[in-house]
Amino acid sequence: MSQHIDIAVNLLSSRLVADIDSIIHNAAEKNVSPLIVIGSDLSESTDAITLCQQYPMQLLSTAGVHPHQASTWNESSTAELQSLVDSEHVVAIGECGLDYNRDFSPRDKQREAFDAQLALAVKLQMPVLMHCRDAHDDFVEIVSQYRQQLPAAVLHCFTGTRDELLACIELDLHIGITGWVCDERRGAELASIVPLIPDNRIMVETDSPYLLPRSMRPKPKSSKNLPQYLPYIVDYIAQLRGQTYEQFSDHCYRNSVNFFNLGNT
Repeated sequence: MSQHIDIAVNLLSSRLVADIDSIIHNAAEKNVSPLIVIGSDLSESTDAITLCQQYPMQLLSTAGVHPHQASTWNESSTAELQSLVDSEHVVAIGECGLDYNRDFSPRDKQREAFDAQLALAVKLQMPVLMHCRDAHDDFVEIVSQYRQQLPAAVLHCFTGTRDELLACIELDLHIGITGWVCDERRGAELASIVPLIPDNRIMVETDSPYLLPRSMRPKPKSSKNLPQYLPYIVDYIAQLRGQTYEQFSDHCYRNSVNFFNLGNT
């Protein structure tokens, strides 16, 4: 049976944190393991590492500062983040990037925090898990400065246009695709361009608890998206790409293992 790695799970979200045991168990029953727990600020990244220690081999984490929290970035943040990344459980720096859709942090602070985290990733030769929403031009400009020196970089939860996708592929980024692609309204353009992503650059994720696939039938009673639903997303994307479930899931699994340096996980 195909194995899967969910590369982005917001497991410390208030909507999930009370059910962590069952979420991990139910995902593993669907061969979705390990789960990559997202750190969105330094405090949550610390908590993610603690959680990983409780579930060895089942959970891994990122450590970073999301653009929404970029206003918290200060002169000591780089050193604090570097100490977190020393943990054996941390497999990437992030989630970092730009979000001009919500603008929860000032754009200049977003750019400052993003730039600093990419610089640290270069220094430590760590892969980077990135976020971009309504900020494509600035995102590409900043990433371009570091891309050649980074071992690997993924734009997770990609929801952009054809031209934006091609620009990201030109930068040799990995592309993370979520259940957004299953939404016949918002995801129509993504569904049409997902075949353009090279086999060795695509990865899959739920971004749980967000983005429950709209096309799931029967529809889950809860609106919470869960890692156990990842095989549904894999199957949906495989059909869009004209690949078998096994072919596509194998590409995604290999890409994820290589990207996060998971060896024989």
